[in-house]
Amino acid sequence: VFDFTSGAMKSKTGGGASGGDAKKKPSGGVKKKGKPRREALEDDEDFGGGGAGGGDAPEDAPILSGVSTDAGEVDFGFERTEALTGRRRKAEKAKGKGGGFESMDLLPEVFRAVKRKGYRIPTPIQRKAIPVALAGADVVAMARTGSGKTAAFLIPMLHKLRQHSLKAGARAVVLSPTRELALQTFKFAQELLKFTDLRAACVVGGDSMEAQFSDLASNPDLIVATPGRLLHMVDEVEGFTIRSVTMVCLDEADRLLEMGFSDQLRDILRQVAEMRQTLLFSATMPTALAEFVRVGLREPQVIRLDAEMKVSSDLKLSFTVVRVDEKIPALLYVLREVVPPKQQTVVFAATRHHVELLVTVLESEGIKCSSVYGTMDFAARKLNIGKFRLRKTEVLVVTDVAARGIDIPLLDNVVNFDFPPRPKLFVHRVGRVARAGRSGVAHSILVKEEMGFLVDLHLFLGRPLAPAATTPPASREEARRLVDVADEAGTSVVGAPPPTSLDLVADRVRDLFEARTELDGLRRACDNAYKLYQRTRGSAGNESVARGAEIVAEMGPSPMLCASLRDESQMDAV
Repeated sequence: VFDFTSGAMKSKTGGGASGGDAKKKPSGGVKKKGKPRREALEDDEDFGGGGAGGGDAPEDAPILSGVSTDAGEVDFGFERTEALTGRRRKAEKAKGKGGGFESMDLLPEVFRAVKRKGYRIPTPIQRKAIPVALAGADVVAMARTGSGKTAAFLIPMLHKLRQHSLKAGARAVVLSPTRELALQTFKFAQELLKFTDLRAACVVGGDSMEAQFSDLASNPDLIVATPGRLLHMVDEVEGFTIRSVTMVCLDEADRLLEMGFSDQLRDILRQVAEMRQTLLFSATMPTALAEFVRVGLREPQVIRLDAEMKVSSDLKLSFTVVRVDEKIPALLYVLREVVPPKQQTVVFAATRHHVELLVTVLESEGIKCSSVYGTMDFAARKLNIGKFRLRKTEVLVVTDVAARGIDIPLLDNVVNFDFPPRPKLFVHRVGRVARAGRSGVAHSILVKEEMGFLVDLHLFLGRPLAPAATTPPASREEARRLVDVADEAGTSVVGAPPPTSLDLVADRVRDLFEARTELDGLRRACDNAYKLYQRTRGSAGNESVARGAEIVAEMGPSPMLCASLRDESQMDAV
């Protein structure tokens, strides 16, 4: 590896370093270090239960003042946030600059890059988080995917770095839960530092270690990394430390803890400068993360947007209840008859086995698909995401964990093939569409056993939930009107597929399974995997389950599916 003191390539253990996996032994028969090797948890699991895995802080951890977690809520003191930014807001008002990026007095080179990206008006999270971060406070920001959170932490970090330092050692680190998110953040950072002399490096598993050694030898100011690989580099690269780091950002912090990175994060925070600024961005604030915040941050300022607990007003929601044997036909019907041609769709499935089965069936029906799941080879994952980004495929079938950090701009539709058991997971999924003023649709295909989760979701959102009228709409035009009326009222309507609408596609699916015997093996694997998934996902509230059963008993045909029928003669059958 690179010796940072001499520029020579050597390992801390004395031998040459091999590229690729962090677990490979040094060449030349060199002995390993005596201390145990840290495992880099940089891949993900397909079975996600209701709790955070490995994310709890020790029970005797010191507690910072001003932090409370009563009833699951966390309050770090909004008054201090107001005090920190009050002078800045008054100055902006006096200058008449308004609320754009120009009012933030950013480094000219950073502001130029922001303008070059086409950004004019900060998003809500950017408008609230950037001034607080610029003021030097620790930040806890509640922000979902698609909210502009990456710019919300990169802009102030690059502004404060200002120019390349001749002193050895990075000054800022961004920690990401997955390599995909880290690579995406690194690419964005490169665009924002384009007009500065700042240097950045990306340190993630799955890529060549030699290339990363070289990047670290260039003395980067900013490092974007996954926790396991960063600590591995600290162990292996002679002369490389993170003691000089004065700014740390934990991106998707809830996910970092869910994936078991809590020990690595604590190790990293122990090694960086004691007087540091910590920025923490998370979609949710589970108890384990609140405990971590107590220990790792100093009087953090919380930025919580009400919108983070809601879905976009530009998003239409469709909920269709089917029998188990109708799920695949219903998915095909939605993709063929409901989703407009040339629009792209992300389909969420419970496990990788479901992903593999759905891709096989969809491709047999002539639908071009990509897929991503946790145990997929990194090169294949990167290739599949690339195909979808380039619009070479129409549908991307994913598991929840694998999809985290994948940002698909201009996405039109999301389909929940398996309904998410937690409300915040639903918000994460559907937050990928209806961004930046664009409209979008989230289709959910449910079986009656999942209705309790649907009721829980609407209690969480504070959104009315109603069964579709038992009297079907008289025409497709009437069905469209009913969809628009419910949408304007903010009411979710649950319905069944129109009678006979799934018959033809169900026949094709049945013929496909009879013709291709390997599909039976895939289906059995799905059944076994789903049993484990059900045991780990938790359960809905009893009252929600009861109300869900009532809705199923009362509902008529789905207005959105009625509106998609090809001609009025089909409406007569309804």
